[in-house]
Amino acid sequence: MSKILVAGSIAYDRIMDYAGNFTDSFMADKLHTLSVSFQVETIKENFGGCAGNIAYNLKLLGEEPEIIATAGSDFGRYEEYLKKLGISSDSIHINASDFTAVAHIMTDRANNQIAAFAMAACATPYGSLPETSFAAAILGPGCVADTIAAAVHAKAKGIKYYFDPGQAMPAFEAGNLKEIISGAAGLFCNDYELSLITEKTGWNESVLLGATPLLVVTLGAKGSRSMTKDGVIEVPAAAIEKLVDPTGAGDAHRAGFVKGILAGLSLKECGQLASVVAAYAVEQQGTQNHRFIMPELKARYAAAYGEPLNL
Repeated sequence: MSKILVAGSIAYDRIMDYAGNFTDSFMADKLHTLSVSFQVETIKENFGGCAGNIAYNLKLLGEEPEIIATAGSDFGRYEEYLKKLGISSDSIHINASDFTAVAHIMTDRANNQIAAFAMAACATPYGSLPETSFAAAILGPGCVADTIAAAVHAKAKGIKYYFDPGQAMPAFEAGNLKEIISGAAGLFCNDYELSLITEKTGWNESVLLGATPLLVVTLGAKGSRSMTKDGVIEVPAAAIEKLVDPTGAGDAHRAGFVKGILAGLSLKECGQLASVVAAYAVEQQGTQNHRFIMPELKARYAAAYGEPLNL
């Protein structure tokens, strides 16, 4: 069991399902005057936020995550939930003058998503960071000032950190992105976010791999590719029983990949483990409603990739 610092957002997720396709409501020549409304069929509230999601999956994988984030005056029921899971909330700062962040996430029948994230208390820098020794840190989307501070802290303490800017990408300035990526043990993103990163920084994949030794790009149903200076490793996605909700798949993937790194697995095995963990996540609505125990995970991994999972 390794102690892992997880920085990012803590939020309540309100997940909605839309029976149509978003693209049917957009007219290419009218995007400058966009005004649309989608009537959703269902709405459910779940515990979420990228830091919460990553920590949840790390706990399922037998690790000891410690979340650092800022929550609001309504954090009480989330805190009780974390205690039941055995995840410490000691490093979660409370801003009693605001609410905990809320994510409104709408998914259409093609699994495209539109999200509105209210930072609320999460936008408040949390200040001090825990002085505990960590095997690694995962810096997920959240308050940009916190992400910058966490990266500085990790560098100063010699903690290997993995950076996942995620949907916070638009809030980062180019200089901040370059500074955090430089010295990171790895950079995680999906293919769309990679395009944003390269556009904002002006760094192509080759330059990125000069700043960080590992670049992991998720490709949805097409799997993922892991890039180092030695080459590219492509991993197909693990088969799923039914795609219910893609929300949180990236967070589950990050947790599985870092678990594999800490366990000494090859990058190919890390990608495969990450894909299996993500498969569990997308088969349930919400980001923290899937369950597995290690024997189940190992059996599913072996069935998906025809080889044992050596954990």
